[in-house]
Amino acid sequence: MSQSVSDSSTSQVLQEVLAANEAYSGNFGTKGELPLPPGRGFAILTCMDARLDPAQYAGLSEGDAHVIRNAGGRASDDAIRSLIISHKLLGTKEWFVIHHTDCGMELFTDTIIRNLLSKSLKTATVDENGWRNVTEEGGSDEARFIPFLTFTNLTDSVTEDVKRIKSHPLVPKDIPVYGFVYDVKTGKLNEVAEATQAGLATA
Repeated sequence: MSQSVSDSSTSQVLQEVLAANEAYSGNFGTKGELPLPPGRGFAILTCMDARLDPAQYAGLSEGDAHVIRNAGGRASDDAIRSLIISHKLLGTKEWFVIHHTDCGMELFTDTIIRNLLSKSLKTATVDENGWRNVTEEGGSDEARFIPFLTFTNLTDSVTEDVKRIKSHPLVPKDIPVYGFVYDVKTGKLNEVAEATQAGLATA
């Protein structure tokens, strides 16, 4: 009989996740009966930052909305792919783009991360002199093919992403796209007026 991952691993994180899931599934109740389409008919594109909890800041329960997350909450090709599916096959009719203060995507450039990865795949460190590799071996130049979508201005990045979504030929003109910045110090969503104006539904 093959040994399970939980039996063979000594990772404390793995054990904690599996224990939490055991408790969660034990009280799952009727959630297994939730329909596939999101019940409240909207989607959120936001950052993967661990300080952001869309369920809390947007008042979501399981089954309410689609939440698409990536580094920076950027309107990448894959994020737009998910939004298109969200509307076309699962009926969402309103979308939010939510970036946040103190975002790590403002702390480096595509050139910086490409140079770091070309010399090492290990986690880098940062100090008063900037980003650097702890060791420099085993890197790869493949990073030059990846757009990392870094930015220097937070509100501009929200507006840029809303405009990119709205102008996509596979996005219907009648879907409103709202632009916000989440404040990690207060938990408040602050609207980016220029972004929301650009994202208003049109005929």
